[in-house]
Amino acid sequence: MSTLGERAETPSVARLRRARFAALFVFFAFSAAVADFLARIPQFKEDLDLDDAQLGLALLGSPVGALVAVQLAGTAAGRWGSRRVARVSVIGGCLSLLLPAFAWDLPSLAVGLLVLGGLMGFTDVAANAQGVAIEQQLRRPIMNSLHGGYSLGGLFGALVGSGAAALGITPRVHLSIMAGVLAVAVWVGSRALLGPADDPHVRATETARAPDTTTDADGAPAPAEGGLGRLLAGYRAVVLLALIGLCSFVGEGAVADWSGVHLRETLDSSAGVAGLGFAGMSVAMAAGRFAGDHVVERFGPVRVLRVGALIAALGMTIALVTPWPAVSVLGFTLFGIGVAPVAPVTFSAAGNTPGVPAAWAISRVTGIAYIGLLAGPPVIGFIAHHTSLTTALAIPAVLVAVIALTAGAVRR
Repeated sequence: MSTLGERAETPSVARLRRARFAALFVFFAFSAAVADFLARIPQFKEDLDLDDAQLGLALLGSPVGALVAVQLAGTAAGRWGSRRVARVSVIGGCLSLLLPAFAWDLPSLAVGLLVLGGLMGFTDVAANAQGVAIEQQLRRPIMNSLHGGYSLGGLFGALVGSGAAALGITPRVHLSIMAGVLAVAVWVGSRALLGPADDPHVRATETARAPDTTTDADGAPAPAEGGLGRLLAGYRAVVLLALIGLCSFVGEGAVADWSGVHLRETLDSSAGVAGLGFAGMSVAMAAGRFAGDHVVERFGPVRVLRVGALIAALGMTIALVTPWPAVSVLGFTLFGIGVAPVAPVTFSAAGNTPGVPAAWAISRVTGIAYIGLLAGPPVIGFIAHHTSLTTALAIPAVLVAVIALTAGAVRR
């Protein structure tokens, strides 16, 4: 199968290493921006006097924006290059923290999150496309470490947000400062991403295809002569990979958006402790992902995902049944360990799926997975409104069992 990294002249190893660290920083910066907001959700809920259903409705703005953006991101990366798309969207995403920061009611918060979600969709597709291209040209796995940067960003943002809450700094002041700092930092730190001369996602429909497939006008795979069986197998693999990503991201989104509310309201913790559930998950995911390339290489992606699913289910169960906030934080941390390798392994497998263009597979898997990340929390909010938040948060524990059942799809 031809790869996204094929070029007449391959960039030097030093150039690719600089691009790798630039891509890692893009993951870090955008995750930090989002986590800064997520850590303040309990304060937004209180300041705007929202119940669970209203908060869930506001959070629905993110998936709507992301779903629209994901449909456009692949085309944008093919036309202007994933470097330009990633830089513009991540800088815009950091600055868009100002929108929820200055929200004054439910509609304004929803609109702010609509913009934030849209920029998240563009950034995620473009950054993962860069990651797969760099990985293929380096000829060794790096996706776990790139997603480790995302987890570090989440940890950083969660700790900054929790610290700001503990010090009594208002969300408006806190998020305004972080918007400016992160936007400037990522503008400088992302310059080394692969540009148009080295970016294999420019004109992806001509360069990123399997030898027995073609693409239609929209960039979707179409069978060449004798390639229908391989194409159908590729479609099946993409569907299973998307399902794995969806199940994992529902859990990640649930912990990000609702762990603070669970700790604050269900377990009666302080505002500072409320942000530690997401921070604990971020620490575990960062550690797991930076070690993930070695672990996956040694034990294989299928076994790693299946064992991780069991750990994640156990962690979520502990977080929900314990009456003690500290033990609940530990449970959310275990959940992070379990789901840590899922996204990088899944996206890497999508980019190397035989029979379909790599860029098309990445965009579809990413888009469907983000439905779980962005639409899952609002759904949990509606369920919590009619039952309880503890009952609603049990859904991710069930979904990780699906990952264990479908993990064979990531086998190379």
